[in-house]
Amino acid sequence: MQRRTILKAAGALAAAYIGTSEAKEHSMELATLHNEWRAYLPGDFDPPSADDDLELDSAAWRERLEPAAFDVLRKEATERAGTSPLNDEKRRGVFVCAGCDLPVFTSAMKFDSGTGWPSFFTHIPGAFETKKDFKLVWPRTEYHCARCGGHHGHVFNDGPPPTGERWCNNGVALRFLPAS
Repeated sequence: MQRRTILKAAGALAAAYIGTSEAKEHSMELATLHNEWRAYLPGDFDPPSADDDLELDSAAWRERLEPAAFDVLRKEATERAGTSPLNDEKRRGVFVCAGCDLPVFTSAMKFDSGTGWPSFFTHIPGAFETKKDFKLVWPRTEYHCARCGGHHGHVFNDGPPPTGERWCNNGVALRFLPAS
């Protein structure tokens, strides 16, 4: 009986050590993604800063954006699931806000959630601001571009490690810029 208890305790300690080791590895990977996102930019792209506010009137936004992008970014609409070609985008690069070109995600942050919308487990630091959304009765976390205020999507807690988050983004709210 004592041997079984010792073996269980040793197994629990090993599992805890492995779990802690994996958590440390994921947090180091996440820190690297957050700190080195510029490595995903095309060489000729000079990205704007979130501090460079972009405020336009409705007419200027309509002129600047495709109708579907206008509806999502300016009216907080949602595109139909499975309609974005960005779901299948696998090249190395950066996703920028379709409204203002602010870099918001890299290709290393993307994963296939199976939901029909481009999904990411984290974002470029400072790219978004969040607010509570009660449109479907229960609260959700909605996120908007920190530069132009454009609506991108919602954050859910059903994503993969290391964050457990799923930043579910409307494809029309993004543009993809390949690294090369």
